[in-house]
Amino acid sequence: MDNSKHSHLRKIIHIDMDAFYASVEQRDNPMYQGKAIAVGGSPEGRGGVVATASYEARKFGVRSAMPSKRALQLCPHIIFVKPRFDAYKEVSRKIREIFSRYTDIIEPLSLDEAYLDVTVDKPQIGSAIEIAKQIKQAIRDELQLTASAGVSINKFVAKIASDLQKPDGLTFIGPSAIETFMEQLPVEKFHGVGRVTADKMKKMGLYTGADLKKLTEAQLTQYFGKVGGFYYRIVRGIDDRPVQPHRETKSVGAEDTFPEDLTEIAAMHEELTKIATTVVGRLERHQLKGRTVTLKIKYNDFKQITRNQSFPYPLNDFQTILDTAKQLLGATSPGEHPIRLLGITVSNFGEAHISIGKEGPSPQLSLFNFDEE
Repeated sequence: MDNSKHSHLRKIIHIDMDAFYASVEQRDNPMYQGKAIAVGGSPEGRGGVVATASYEARKFGVRSAMPSKRALQLCPHIIFVKPRFDAYKEVSRKIREIFSRYTDIIEPLSLDEAYLDVTVDKPQIGSAIEIAKQIKQAIRDELQLTASAGVSINKFVAKIASDLQKPDGLTFIGPSAIETFMEQLPVEKFHGVGRVTADKMKKMGLYTGADLKKLTEAQLTQYFGKVGGFYYRIVRGIDDRPVQPHRETKSVGAEDTFPEDLTEIAAMHEELTKIATTVVGRLERHQLKGRTVTLKIKYNDFKQITRNQSFPYPLNDFQTILDTAKQLLGATSPGEHPIRLLGITVSNFGEAHISIGKEGPSPQLSLFNFDEE
C-alpha cells in the first residue's frame, strides 16, 4: 500500500450507541427488558414510524424509519413506547461528557453517535483502540448502556467499522488493512450508497469495492454524478474530511433516484409517501421540526427544479409533509416530463417559542445534516 497518502495519520473513533432510544427505555423500565419494543410510532395512528427498535424486535426485521403498521405485521407482539426525548438528550449529554475526557474534537451526528479525533488525546494514552475500550466501559459502568466503536485513520472507514460487530462491538481497521477491506466491502455497505444506487451498481455488474475500483474517476462521475469522485477516493481508503466540532444542521431530507422514470402521478405519490416516511423518521429521531418543506424534482433530461412552502409554525408530522410535497408536485404539471428523482427536505429549524415581531433568523439547533439516501 502506498503510505505517502497517509503521511499524516489521524486517529478517528466513530461511536454509535446500540439501539439507543430502545436501550434507554429498557434500562429505565424493567417491564421492557428482553422484550420487542419500538420507540415511536403507534399501532393505530396513520403515518407513525419507528424511531428505534430493540434488538429483540430487530430479529423480526423491524427497523428504524419503518411504518408502525409494517412493524406490527412483522412482530405482532411488539410494544410501542412513546419517545422521551428529554431523557435521551440527558443521556446524550452524559455520553458527550465521557467523550470530552479524551478529546475536544467531537462531531456529534445525532444524539446517539459521534466522531472523535483522538490523534492527540487528553490523558495521553496514545492508542485509539485503548481509548475506544475505555469509552465503551465508561458508558457501560456509568450509564448501563452499550456502544459500538469503529477505529481507523478516517471517518468513512471508522463509521463502517462501528457497524460491523454490533451490538457492543469494537472494530479496528488499520492503514495497511484499509484497501483490502474496502475492496471486499459490498457496495450496499458503503455509507451514503442507498438502495437505489446499490441496485444501479449491481445492474452494472458492480458488487464490491474491488469492482468500483476498476472504473476511472471520470467514469464514476459520469455514472453517479459528483459523488462519483468521492467513491473513487473512498474505495482507495482516502477520506480527508476532518472531524468538525461545530457543525450545524440546516436541513433534514431524503431523496430517491428511480430505476425507471416515473410518468404516472399515482406512482409519484407512492414514492413521495416512502420518502416522507424516511424524512419524518429522521426528524423524529433527532427531535427536529422545521417550517419549510422543499420538493426536489429531477427529470429524465437531468433538468432539476425545487419548489418549497413555508409554514408559520415548525412541524414534523407525516401527513402535513406528505400533503405539502404532493401539492408542490401538483403545481409543476406532473406527468408531462418523466421524473428520475424526487426528494423532500425540511429546513428552517429553530425554537418554536420565538417571540412575535422579533427581528432576525431563529436560532439553529446544532445537529448533523442528513443527506444519506
